[in-house]
Amino acid sequence: MTVKTTLSFTDRHHRFLTDKVGQGVFASQSAAVAAALEQMIRDEEERELTLGAMADEIRARLDTPRADYVPGENAFATARARLQAAREA
Repeated sequence: MTVKTTLSFTDRHHRFLTDKVGQGVFASQSAAVAAALEQMIRDEEERELTLGAMADEIRARLDTPRADYVPGENAFATARARLQAAREA
């Protein structure tokens, strides 16, 4: 379903929309706005998924027994060794 609405834009935004339509990037200003909204929806969905995954990882790590912790000095030992090797090369 399509809903007709009225939107107001700054001169800058209007000029940008008009230029993109004139360049053939979008069929109309409405199409450009719809594309921008679709991108915002995708960005929000990705953000929600990312935050959910981060929260799950944090919960999993909170459930890790202390005996399974990696000492801080060992946590990045491999990365430090690779960096040192790269510097010496």
